[in-house]
Amino acid sequence: SSGINAEWPLRPGREAMRSELEAKKEVEAVREEMMEMKKEVAWYSLHVAAAAACRGSTASGGTGPWANSVLAKENTRSCADQCADTSSPECDADVAIQGDFGKATSYTAPIGSFYNYGCATPGNTNVQFDEVKATDEGVLEGIGIAYYRFCCCRKP
Repeated sequence: SSGINAEWPLRPGREAMRSELEAKKEVEAVREEMMEMKKEVAWYSLHVAAAAACRGSTASGGTGPWANSVLAKENTRSCADQCADTSSPECDADVAIQGDFGKATSYTAPIGSFYNYGCATPGNTNVQFDEVKATDEGVLEGIGIAYYRFCCCRKP
């Protein structure tokens, strides 16, 4: 090979610098992967909470031979309209949920909040409550996000 590397073999200091740069790149890649996993767990946790909120919001608790559905609520439409566009066309609830970060430290302090807006109207149309339009940072940081909203749908 030619060039400066061929003429001057790597010296210990140069080797160490190259190793340090490679290690920094590896650490950054791991950090990015961990952040992506953190986002996925945050969204998953929110979706499980939404399913639980839907289960608790239905008069029957969700019945029938099929699984009931939870949809991300579009801020400008009613859940009745959204559910009607799916294979689970009956709306049971429009739930808005919010949870606090961290471990509970009290049996009397609230750790989350919820609303049931009903199926007939769009309810609160704040775009920040619309998960599809939200950023990943919102679910991680909770800044400016009061609630996320979901439609609880089932087959008739």
